[in-house]
Amino acid sequence: MTEVTSMPAAPAPAASTEAVVSAGVPAVSAAQELLLRAEGVEKYFEIGGRRVDVLRGIDLEVRQGDMIAVVGRSGSGKSTLLHLLGALDPPSAGTITWLGRELGSMDDEQLADFRNRTIGFVFQFHHLLPELTALDNVIMPALIARKRRAEVEERARWLLDRVGLGHRLDHHPGELSGGEQQRVALARALVMGPRAVFADEPTGNLDAATADEIHGLIEELNRETGTAFVIVSHSAELAGRMRRVLRMNQGHLESETQEAA
Repeated sequence: MTEVTSMPAAPAPAASTEAVVSAGVPAVSAAQELLLRAEGVEKYFEIGGRRVDVLRGIDLEVRQGDMIAVVGRSGSGKSTLLHLLGALDPPSAGTITWLGRELGSMDDEQLADFRNRTIGFVFQFHHLLPELTALDNVIMPALIARKRRAEVEERARWLLDRVGLGHRLDHHPGELSGGEQQRVALARALVMGPRAVFADEPTGNLDAATADEIHGLIEELNRETGTAFVIVSHSAELAGRMRRVLRMNQGHLESETQEAA
């Protein structure tokens, strides 16, 4: 792992969202600020005239610096829950409140801006743009937010160096291994200084040794940045390294365990 240096600041939020989102990155030792509260959240679909319940009465809080694993069998609702908490999909019932503001009060444009500035995402497939270099892929969320490249390039370079890819800035995704591609995706998720990162099976396509490296890197970045991580995974090894473990069963948040950090 590369030597840890001082972390460049995240891009400042636009004036229109400053009251809702602080893009600064508090230290994990600071007071554990409540980021997200889900109350009575349900998700269902109408299929062939029949209602199919996916999530049923979910109550959950996520605080600054949390490390949470969501585990359970396939089809239990884990990924659906992550999409709702990450403002990618609205609930059928219940409320999700981020930093004191209910997601349901935002229109599509506000939600898109909110996600870009407040939440980072990492998926099982890296979703990097093949025509861009590693550095340009990491910078892309800031450009979407209409930031000048100069405002974010130092942080992007620091993040890539921090995930061990300081020597691969100009390489395209096709020139990187699977583990390196996920490292770029992790750096991209953190470039805007999000309050939380939601990851859906982030190491599901990696071999055991590479997955273990990514797990350790997530732990280190959580400690260094104070960013909360909520990770859906089938990996018992990853769940064992998290401070909170939530178990989903047929749409219910059935049990929760918490271990000392």
